[in-house]
Amino acid sequence: MLEWKDKKILIVGTGISGIAAAKLLDKLARVVLYDANDKLMEAEVRKKLPEDFAGSIALGAMTEEVKQGLDYVVLSPAVPTDLPDVLDLKKRGVTILGEIELAYQYAKGDIVAITGTNGKTTTTALVGEIMRNYFESVHVVGNIGIPYTERAPLMTEDSVTVAEISSFQLETILEFHPKVSAILNITPDHLDRHHTMENYIAAKGDIAKNQTAEDVCVLNYEDAALQELAKGIKAQICWFSSARCLEKGLYTRDGHIYYNDGAKEIDVCAVEEMNIIGRHNHENAMTAIAMGIAMQVPMECIRKALREFVAVEHRIEYVTTKKGVKYYNDSKGTNPDASIQAVRAMTTPTVLIAGGYDKGSEYEEWIDCFEDKIKCLVLMGQTRDKIAEAARGRGFHDIVMVESMEEAVSFAAAHTKPGETVLLSPCCASWGMFKNYEERGNIFKTLVRALED
Repeated sequence: MLEWKDKKILIVGTGISGIAAAKLLDKLARVVLYDANDKLMEAEVRKKLPEDFAGSIALGAMTEEVKQGLDYVVLSPAVPTDLPDVLDLKKRGVTILGEIELAYQYAKGDIVAITGTNGKTTTTALVGEIMRNYFESVHVVGNIGIPYTERAPLMTEDSVTVAEISSFQLETILEFHPKVSAILNITPDHLDRHHTMENYIAAKGDIAKNQTAEDVCVLNYEDAALQELAKGIKAQICWFSSARCLEKGLYTRDGHIYYNDGAKEIDVCAVEEMNIIGRHNHENAMTAIAMGIAMQVPMECIRKALREFVAVEHRIEYVTTKKGVKYYNDSKGTNPDASIQAVRAMTTPTVLIAGGYDKGSEYEEWIDCFEDKIKCLVLMGQTRDKIAEAARGRGFHDIVMVESMEEAVSFAAAHTKPGETVLLSPCCASWGMFKNYEERGNIFKTLVRALED
């Protein structure tokens, strides 16, 4: 384990992860909290910190004074590992780690960790509910919005931590070692950051790199990339499938989820007993069940959580019905595969609102899934022309361009009739028009709820 006492530690980033890391290390080490944004004011940063924060704050260009004598650098997830300053510090022999690794080094108890391109947040929240039904001390942290470092001081040897881990966070782990891990799926995403699909797959696979034969890794049997990754994983593999029955693992059949331990088949629950819809959510549920089983949670505790769990905010979230039209908020659908799952979950003619920041995605497969469900595509943001071109190339021409979410909602409301649906599933990141997907989804919901009944 790493030693912090009297070490000089540079924390890069002043968002929630960086601030939480600074608070954790302040009394243990000599902390320098840094952000490259030279428009930030030190006074504004200090407002986020305790009044007795003893560390220093550096803003703007990273100076030689900041770099000298560093023992560790803690990167926030949004900070790429290939920035010139980060590469320079690596050359100097400085240990680079992320906020997740920092928290892991400090925390106590068992950890179960979930990654994947899509479904992480829903699965993490459901696993959290399963664990709370059995264990007394449970913490749900990570990419779900609660920094791991924020909760680490509260953990005991009896704690179970459920962590949603992104590919950005996995780039900077060292000894991070979950007792149970899961990779839900891998489809193209964040290629602007990882540069190649191979790099992205490798980052996801790192969630299991420190696991041993005593641990468990839950994987999607229908994902070709995971079939390949599994060959190098030392942990016991628990497969799940929504397309076939398995000799051992979890699968769906005739509207039920089953678990086969290799000797007997157990009917876990009917999918209609759950409050989450769509095949992708059945896969999320199977992952959560597998993780509960691996943590020896009784099946009745697992079933209780499955029946009581409701969809997480911004993920195919039912908003309201106006004039007989249902509105769904899937603002967390920030890539084509996530949005495909949302489109497939729709059962009536749908006006689809999409577009946003360009992460280098391709949209043809997403458009192909429209079939006869999508009656109109309402586009906004940086990617609207790229998406429109892809749609026309696939023979879809019912496209409307708008400048704002207000215009999008207004158009959708005016061009739907009772029994139809409006779905916000952007297929793109929110940056440029909104601070994050939460803000985008909340604005959508506010506008929808303000429509006339």
